[in-house]
Amino acid sequence: MAVNMLNIEGLERLDSNAPVVMLNLMRFHTHSRDGNGSGWDAYLRYSAITVPMIRARGGTLLWTGEAKAVALGPHDGNEWDFVALVYYPSVAAFLDMMTSETYEREADPHRVNGCAEHVIIATEQAYSKFSAR
Repeated sequence: MAVNMLNIEGLERLDSNAPVVMLNLMRFHTHSRDGNGSGWDAYLRYSAITVPMIRARGGTLLWTGEAKAVALGPHDGNEWDFVALVYYPSVAAFLDMMTSETYEREADPHRVNGCAEHVIIATEQAYSKFSAR
């Protein structure tokens, strides 16, 4: 499922060797689609699998937090539950993880069970007050 949702064409227009920070916006199901706890519980299972996969590719979790309120802009469609910033040393590293058999088989089912919506936006650094490493 993740591979089918990936914007491969858009990602291929980026420098595949350049570092990237992925902005993750998530909205959770009230109950996990597999019946095993809440959507948040399923997302925690997903994270337990993906964080080591990210680190194995030289990436790291930079920041996570609960989305509390839209401060500026349209409210409709922007009711997110959770936000994460994830650093990858390259777009290629991100694609390698997302298209791996392990991700598809072990991680993505938990993401699908937990997330009603999950948007990932690839960003290019213009300024940073903190280092990714």
